[in-house]
Amino acid sequence: MMVSAAPLLLVIAAIVGLAATGNLFSSSPLVIAAQVAAVGLSVWARRSFQQGAFRVSAAPGGTAVIRRGPYRFVRHPMYSAVLLFVWAGILSHQSVLTLASGVAVTAVVIARVRAEEQLLRSKYSDYAEYARSTKAVVPYVL
Repeated sequence: MMVSAAPLLLVIAAIVGLAATGNLFSSSPLVIAAQVAAVGLSVWARRSFQQGAFRVSAAPGGTAVIRRGPYRFVRHPMYSAVLLFVWAGILSHQSVLTLASGVAVTAVVIARVRAEEQLLRSKYSDYAEYARSTKAVVPYVL
């Protein structure tokens, strides 16, 4: 099973669209802190991969399930970071357009998480155990 990189284009388009319309960033210290935390989480997650193992298409490139860095707390920290970044901006600029963008991004993330979960379960024999002990996108919650 191959998970396409194409849905990520929708996420990128939504982020660019929100930024272009002035609906992504805010002067609120809380929003700024959330978005900085999201960027930090994304960088931390990316740095947790073995060299050469990261794939945008989600095709596993490593030889084992990653359990270090933020992967100790959530199975999909990059998606957690995207959701935090986007929803922080959306909640500070509530409108039908921003909410629709947030729902679209969330739907893409949910679809990608489900597809990747199937792929990872088929590739790694210990993934089911890892999934039982680690939440998908929100530590200790979801």
